[in-house]
Amino acid sequence: MKIQGKTALITGASRGIGRAIALELSQQGIDRVILVARNQSRLLEVAADIEAMGSEAIVLPLDLTQTVEVNIAIAKTWKQYGPIHLLVNCAGVAHQSPFLQTKLPKVQEELSLNLMGIYSMTHGIARRMASREEGRIVNVSSLMGKIGAPTMATYSATKFAILGFTQALRTELAAHNIKVTALLPSLTETDMARNTQRFRWVASMTPEKVAKVFVSSLEKESPEILVGWQSHLAVWGNRLAPRLLEWWLQLTAPKSEQPQSKKPIFSRSF
Repeated sequence: MKIQGKTALITGASRGIGRAIALELSQQGIDRVILVARNQSRLLEVAADIEAMGSEAIVLPLDLTQTVEVNIAIAKTWKQYGPIHLLVNCAGVAHQSPFLQTKLPKVQEELSLNLMGIYSMTHGIARRMASREEGRIVNVSSLMGKIGAPTMATYSATKFAILGFTQALRTELAAHNIKVTALLPSLTETDMARNTQRFRWVASMTPEKVAKVFVSSLEKESPEILVGWQSHLAVWGNRLAPRLLEWWLQLTAPKSEQPQSKKPIFSRSF
């Protein structure tokens, strides 16, 4: 996909990987970026950086868990600014906790945003892309969408679900010339990562690195984009020696007696 002259909509664009992707697309010459997140002030800061690079930035404060509001916003935005060629579903939340200590409201929040949020946005835009027989959708999953992580059970479940969702849409929407891809970063230095307990001996990368790999991969149209050598190693390890990988996860996982993260951060980090 050539991004020059195109319009992209990015959810979770106020910080973390979503912000980095928005800036990288602008640096590479995209025409317009529509920024979606709940925090308007942070979106305005990102918009100012994008416009300084010469791209147009549209700020769209939106709670993705509010399906009616999402549908109305998509209709208005498409009508006012024209077709959206690239959708990047990057918004998400993670609550880290040992499973036996999990609180139901936090589980519901993860399911609502990570799954229903991506569904509502994708459904509204994909229908319009299909009418034009053109489009690209990228769903940000995680390495935890391939390998379930201790203390991150619900988050891992949503990331696995996103991969299934992506695979199903890839086949179904191909008839409408819509390409659907999953992006799978490993541990990334975002606000969310800084507010969770780390897995020992796991190296992190920057959001900018993830964004560069993502944008450079757009022209290749790969079904999945793994970011970082650890992601490739872990996926192959899971295929060839799953018991060994499970042992390694137990060894590196945070101890259950340690205090858990209390504050959700709306940003991609894994």
